[in-house]
Amino acid sequence: MYLIGLTGGIASGKSVVAARLASHGAVHIDADVIARQVVEPGTPGLEAIRREFGEAVITAEGTLDRPALGAIVFADEERRLALNAITHPAVWRRVKELIADAAADDPHAVIVYDVPLLAEGRAERQLEFDLIAVVHAPAPTRVQRMVELRGMARDEAERRIRAQIDDDARLAIADVVIDSSGTLEHTLEQADDLWRRARAAA
Repeated sequence: MYLIGLTGGIASGKSVVAARLASHGAVHIDADVIARQVVEPGTPGLEAIRREFGEAVITAEGTLDRPALGAIVFADEERRLALNAITHPAVWRRVKELIADAAADDPHAVIVYDVPLLAEGRAERQLEFDLIAVVHAPAPTRVQRMVELRGMARDEAERRIRAQIDDDARLAIADVVIDSSGTLEHTLEQADDLWRRARAAA
């Protein structure tokens, strides 16, 4: 198998690149999707969040109230770390299972582990990536995207960017940087180049 670690700051265009690689045939493992699965109703993850943050972050239907939880953790570093201590180990266990399954199905698979916190995550560093790709756009560009495309207030968008690791630290782990500050076509061309490189190596 050929394992790509794909990361990027919020609103960097990482999901666009991941989708392009998946369209070529890569096995896409999305940490955000898994993070939602491990806190679904009835999971140990959701119960741990209930104990830590209280009923205010649980909806009347018994699901996680993501906006309420987000308002707490993006405003308070200690609370964000408390949430990560609950969710990250559960996500990590599932990711390892999915990578092992994909490799067993196809020894020549190109696997893309799509994870926002790759630079921050200690667990992910245990994986032996063949290549780490960072999707990058300047912070002002990403703020504008969140405001225009997600309807987010500017101060909230800026706070979310500040809550993540700084761009220099993320870029420092990159084997490949995909510049997503230009056109969509340019971003996709770089994703295609990455796919050809991975496919040849796999």
